Amino acid sequence: MRICIFCGANASLDPEVDRQVKILMEHFAQNDIELVYGGAGIGIMGALATELMVKGGKVTGVIPQQLMKKEIAHAGLTKLHVVKDMHDRKKMMYELSDAFLIFPGGMGTMDELFEILTWKQIGIHHKPIGLFNINNYYDQLLGFLDHAVDKGLIKPQNISYSV
Repeated sequence: MRICIFCGANASLDPEVDRQVKILMEHFAQNDIELVYGGAGIGIMGALATELMVKGGKVTGVIPQQLMKKEIAHAGLTKLHVVKDMHDRKKMMYELSDAFLIFPGGMGTMDELFEILTWKQIGIHHKPIGLFNINNYYDQLLGFLDHAVDKGLIKPQNISYSV
């Protein structure tokens, strides 16, 4: 089983995020789940990868050439794929993964979340997608999606979720 985690290249100011990184990577290690992620050695991305590698788990990173220095590609990963651009990154992460989990993150994470949701909506895939709403990080986004459903712009089945 390979799970792709979309998350930030920045560190979170919420200590609960770091705590959840440790808990989740322990679960991955104990259940032989491979992490697929953005390949960075910094921020939440780097914390996830390092935590799982320390526990003996497998980690595959996918990083665009232009971000090798900015996001500081993580050394020592099980596999590191260097791709041309962000589009190729998302495509490869999708191809390598059986499911997706979205941690707190910024603009890049939102881009990845909405692209993978859109691909599911139009039938490109049927893989599970989970939103990890640590300390209610995504509450306002979920509220907006509910608002879009109320306005008829998103079908309820395309954002079905439970809290």
